[in-house]
Amino acid sequence: MWRRIFIILAMFFWGAVSHGAAIINDTEIEQYLTELVAPLGDAAGIAQNRLKIYIVHDDDFNAFVRGGEDVFIYTGLLTQIKSPAAIQAVVAHEMGHTIGGHMAQMSARMDVEMRRAMVIQALGVGLMVAGGNPSLGAGVLAGSSGVATQSMMAFSRDEERMADNLGVDLMMRAGQDPNGFITVFEQMADITGAAESRVNPNRINHPMTAERLKNVREYIAKNPPKSLPDEKTVARRAAQYERVRAKLIGYLEPLGRVQDRYPASDKSDAAIYARAIANMRGGNLESARVGVGTLIGRAPKNPYYYELLGDIEYQFGHYDDSVLAYERALELGGDAPQIQTALGLVLAERNKPGDRDRAVALCRSVILRAPTPLAYWVMARGFGPDDGRSDWAMAEFYHINGNADMAARHARRAQKRLERGTPEYIKAGELVKKK
Repeated sequence: MWRRIFIILAMFFWGAVSHGAAIINDTEIEQYLTELVAPLGDAAGIAQNRLKIYIVHDDDFNAFVRGGEDVFIYTGLLTQIKSPAAIQAVVAHEMGHTIGGHMAQMSARMDVEMRRAMVIQALGVGLMVAGGNPSLGAGVLAGSSGVATQSMMAFSRDEERMADNLGVDLMMRAGQDPNGFITVFEQMADITGAAESRVNPNRINHPMTAERLKNVREYIAKNPPKSLPDEKTVARRAAQYERVRAKLIGYLEPLGRVQDRYPASDKSDAAIYARAIANMRGGNLESARVGVGTLIGRAPKNPYYYELLGDIEYQFGHYDDSVLAYERALELGGDAPQIQTALGLVLAERNKPGDRDRAVALCRSVILRAPTPLAYWVMARGFGPDDGRSDWAMAEFYHINGNADMAARHARRAQKRLERGTPEYIKAGELVKKK
């Protein structure tokens, strides 16, 4: 029973696997990061409703922006970076690449360098043929790819320097603290300084961290910010950031490591949050419930503490209490898709009159905004095994997860059980065609 529950809760936390990396779905963290990044998006001319944050489960100290609107932030960055302003700086740097048109420039430069390499290679072959001696052109031929590589490396380093400056400018236009860049590079220097001392700076595609730190310090000194966030905003963001980090660490790290990082003597909200999550994961449900009870006592209007309480009560098997906790979370925080899906699962399992219909309705609401595998999985449970629509929902579940064979198998089964012309019958047919 415990193993089944743990797998289900893991599905709550993890989203679809994309390009080999797991995307974490967590409403609290996504909303916090969206609020943090929104001023940068505004300053860059990106409409807020088009800015989308993705949390990538990866230990790398990294982030990137795709298409100018999709911001991917790695958990390794979130759990290690020291301040919200530093997170903004990393994203501002990545947006700087977009503002500078670096992706298009890189593609054009690669085309130029490929042509250049081909000319050098042709010259090498020509020498071999003309001289009748392969050794005459071998050196030129062997060096052609190296010339292109070195040129591309230099070009990339220049773009990184430019993206740093554009990122600082973006932070200032957004009224945010550009000194976050200094925090990032100081931390990077602590992490990579010893290794970089042994690296040939012409053999890497980024400038050395010490150089970048010097450059941004000088750039900010010459172009001081005209406005900064007020102290109240800075303090609020910092407190929220500590809770977000604690939540990630509580879910991602082993219990022992969480307890080392957040010992019992630490009575901060972030520490209690991390320990409560880790205790829940480890099956120490009573300790987890005591912890979340303390948090709710301190902040009775925080919807995510009630979400965690709903998770804990579900694991206890207290379905009524779990439903009440999730409903309170939705009342306080709005229609958060992750919490709606969690409530739908508990309702489907409790199965009082009307519960399954409500579970299906909740999942439909989630799917209209952001289809997730888990929403379809819970919807299938809401329909029940005797309803052909459950086969269609499972087909969609497997389709999103990239399992075309299982998607087609369930879609065919759905078509056999559903009436022709119904929406689910038609959608199942589309999945069969895709296979």
